[in-house]
Amino acid sequence: MSAHKNDKKQPGPDPDKRAGKADAEAGAAGDKTADDRAAARAARQVANREEREARRAAKQAERAQKRAAREVPAPVEAAPTASIAPVPIAPVPIAPVPLVQAAAAPEPAGIAHFNILILGQNGRLGLEAVLFAASLRRNAPGWRGRLIVAEPQPEAAWAGVNTLLPQPVRAALAGYGAEILPFTATHFGRDYPYGNKIEALALLPPGEPFAFFDSDTLVTGDLAALEIDFTRPAASMRREGTWPEPPLYGPGYHDIWKSLYDRFGLDFASSLDLSQPDEHWERYLYFNAGWFLGGDPKEFGRRFLEYALAIRNEPGDALACQSLDPWLDQVALPLVIHGLGGGRPGPELDGLDGVVTCHYRNLSLLYARESEAVMALIEDLAADPQIAPLLRGDEAVERLIRGGEGRRVLRPLFSAEDPFPREQAIRHRLRREGLWFR
Repeated sequence: MSAHKNDKKQPGPDPDKRAGKADAEAGAAGDKTADDRAAARAARQVANREEREARRAAKQAERAQKRAAREVPAPVEAAPTASIAPVPIAPVPIAPVPLVQAAAAPEPAGIAHFNILILGQNGRLGLEAVLFAASLRRNAPGWRGRLIVAEPQPEAAWAGVNTLLPQPVRAALAGYGAEILPFTATHFGRDYPYGNKIEALALLPPGEPFAFFDSDTLVTGDLAALEIDFTRPAASMRREGTWPEPPLYGPGYHDIWKSLYDRFGLDFASSLDLSQPDEHWERYLYFNAGWFLGGDPKEFGRRFLEYALAIRNEPGDALACQSLDPWLDQVALPLVIHGLGGGRPGPELDGLDGVVTCHYRNLSLLYARESEAVMALIEDLAADPQIAPLLRGDEAVERLIRGGEGRRVLRPLFSAEDPFPREQAIRHRLRREGLWFR
């Protein structure tokens, strides 16, 4: 209990001796506390490392077992027998034994059977979910898994907002084989809509590999052809240096990121890209949360929620000058992925944000910077009889696609740009030209 300034002083030992003794005791206690914290942090790091190795070994063993079960054993030839009698024996014809054929064609190089999670709710997000589902069925026929559309309910953190998908949108999603599953957001909701992706992970079946995609994504190639190692989580590298924004007098990138890794008992040094210079943003693990994947959505979601809430509720001194809206999900995501033994995606995942998927984010941005193939795909989907009625009245669709302004007016604004401008600059120019729609 704290003493008040007007409390009466009681007689006691010599004040100088008392102060010296108190200082010594405080110093010893402080050293012990610091040592305890360091020991606890080291123990957490060791435990996390052992957990990652055990999980990776278990997943690899499981995959090896599945591969062995699919293999068809080669027929064994009988060893020739020596002749016993010199009398020639007429050979007995033996009917050939037919080889056993596999019941199903072998899986492609990648794991084709994984679940996909996207978000869908009333308004733009629902229409984008339909476009995602339609492009998935068109361009990834070899993919096998569940397409789950997470629908936040109009309660708890979304109370007072009509989040439910309209019936025509629900019917269209069902027509493309999507499952619409409800969930109740209790932590983020209307105050931080990007938190939907964190809470919706609880809908996915535990222990089954998954990939999350933002709804403003188109599938442009065969997902089943990708060689994905789900035991090593990864996320999108199509990002810019949007967070953190170190203040002039510090702390810098290194100290800000290290404070987060230390806080959750994670090894910071192994997350660094040492090919990049110190205090350059790309040296530090940072993703766009437009897609991410992993082997177990339950553990992934548990950590994602734990880290995001802890950072939001108590940012800490190193983050005192940093904005967490809208960057909170992208601040927590690297910690989750690194803690689960993942990291930056390898070249085998180049198709994501490449020839297999396109996170276009906004129809105006699509016409400003995406490929001819992506423009042709969105125009073809918008003309589909199952989709066209849903898009009727949408200003961006009416002007950019049906009115032709996307190709005729917007595209030429950026066709000669070299180097291509950052997204913030593109958005400013589109607003000035009256070509930004939301």
